[in-house]
Amino acid sequence: MIGLTNLRPSEIPAAPLFNEKRARCVLGKIDAILAQEKAMDQQRDVRFVELGENLCEVRACQHWRLEKFESFDAFLESRFPGSRRKAYYLMAIHEHLPAKIKPSLKAVGWSKAVELMRVARSDGGKFASATWLHKAQQLPKEQFKEEVERHLSGKEVEPSEIIYFKFYKSQLPVIEQALEMASRMLGSDKSRSYCLEMICADFLAGASLDRDPNTLLLSVSKLVQLLPEPQKLEFLHEIESWRQKEIAA
Repeated sequence: MIGLTNLRPSEIPAAPLFNEKRARCVLGKIDAILAQEKAMDQQRDVRFVELGENLCEVRACQHWRLEKFESFDAFLESRFPGSRRKAYYLMAIHEHLPAKIKPSLKAVGWSKAVELMRVARSDGGKFASATWLHKAQQLPKEQFKEEVERHLSGKEVEPSEIIYFKFYKSQLPVIEQALEMASRMLGSDKSRSYCLEMICADFLAGASLDRDPNTLLLSVSKLVQLLPEPQKLEFLHEIESWRQKEIAA
């Protein structure tokens, strides 16, 4: 079903070119880190930044195709059986924390790096990386976590919730393809939850045309909020133009 805004562009973004040599190199690095982790329980805490970076490249460049996986999630399941959530945290650390503090994260540890990532994601361009890194280095883990919670709760931060779904393996390729397509259209810096929200809002806009107008209003409002600022202003300008025409008529 085609939604009101129709996520299908006139020109579908091309899939990344597959580089077999690079894929073997990156997958080899991931396997080496995970192999060392089995021998040393703390190894991921030592090399988690490097692991997150490599996982991001596997997803972006589709290196998982080297081993004939149907999706990135299927690849994660092979390397992180029962713990894909942790793999996504590793990737978020790489994506959200600035490069200048990454060399210091090894001493900070995995759990504090996750808290740093939460602050960075919330503060955006205002993230005081040096200040927060110093706090992470000086405070015990639980005290640092409390400091982060106080910082986040002092702002109007939308609460989040983790929702689990069980999918059949035959469903994963379609879901993964839809998320990847939305990611290419919306920007690779957008989270997968953001992409899923856009897909759902687009579906509701189309599915609600002849049904509940309140649901249509909700979905369209959500879509407008997700637009970049220039497009949002352009949309509002068009709405005002339509309103003036209605008044004139």
